[in-house]
Amino acid sequence: MTIHHRESFLDGVAEQLGRPRRTQVESPTYSVKPQERVLAGATADELVDVLEKQCQVIHTSIEKATLETLPETVYTVLDGYSAHRVVAAGGPRNLESGMGKFYKQLGLEGYDVHIWDEHKGRQNVNFAEKAGAGIVFSDLTLAESGTVALFNDRYNGRSISLLPETFIAIIPKNTLVQRMTQAGHLIHSEELKGNPVSSCVSFVTGPSNSADIEMNLIVGVHGPVKATYIIVEDM
Repeated sequence: MTIHHRESFLDGVAEQLGRPRRTQVESPTYSVKPQERVLAGATADELVDVLEKQCQVIHTSIEKATLETLPETVYTVLDGYSAHRVVAAGGPRNLESGMGKFYKQLGLEGYDVHIWDEHKGRQNVNFAEKAGAGIVFSDLTLAESGTVALFNDRYNGRSISLLPETFIAIIPKNTLVQRMTQAGHLIHSEELKGNPVSSCVSFVTGPSNSADIEMNLIVGVHGPVKATYIIVEDM
């Protein structure tokens, strides 16, 4: 795309504003930063308590597990939702957590399981559209709002958390942070270290909610109807 007369247009805008043309923006220095004080110093266990209370507000169930009990916990959640068609994120965390073996076992028990595969392209999305449950690992978890941050990449397509009827997030306890402020700091610091974060980061807060029409809350208008977070203590 070619942009015509950009410089003259911007010069004209600056002239009308009565100030010199700006070519860069400097971040302001704030004397007060209340966003840094919210839940400051909270321990991991205290953040879990905050997350649990917030999940009551956002219509999200909470389960707790260890690496050993994680497969059994996921199985119980799937059974409770009667979800027998499952789409799940791929990648090395399935091997590290034992979920890879679990998904194979589900397949042997009659479940229709699809692991996200970048080489299958649109097939991933088509499966997710008809899935009863989508399972992902949380990369960062915001205790204050009950939000999971997903670094969408070739192992973890956005459709997993958006299209299935139910949403299941596996939350390693060490991913818990206080709020969006700390999540932003962590993402920015990784970029400064030369560790690029995914170009798409999804922030998902429980099931789909909308109150656009007359302020009446409706769940599941444009996404999962139900959600469960599984906090893993030793992961």
